[in-house]
Amino acid sequence: MASTKSIGVVLLLLSVSIFVYYTLWVVVVPLLDEDNPLQGYFLERTYAIRLPVTAGVLLFVALLIVVGQMMVMEARRRQKNR
Repeated sequence: MASTKSIGVVLLLLSVSIFVYYTLWVVVVPLLDEDNPLQGYFLERTYAIRLPVTAGVLLFVALLIVVGQMMVMEARRRQKNR
C-alpha cells in the first residue's frame, strides 16, 4: 500500500498541474491568435467558467449530504439514549 507521503506528493502534483493548466487557459490563451496551434490543447473558453462552477455546486451538495447524514445520526443517537 502506498504511504501517506507518496499520496500527498501525487495530490500536490495533480493540484499544481491543474492550477497551471487553468491559469494558462484563462490568462494566456485569450491573448493568442485563433489559428495558433496551442489553442488545440485547451477547451473552449466557456468551459473555463462552467467547469469550476459545476465542481463547486457538486462539492456544496456533497457537503450538504454529509452534514445532513451527521444530523440524522446525531438525532438517532439522542433518541436511543433517552
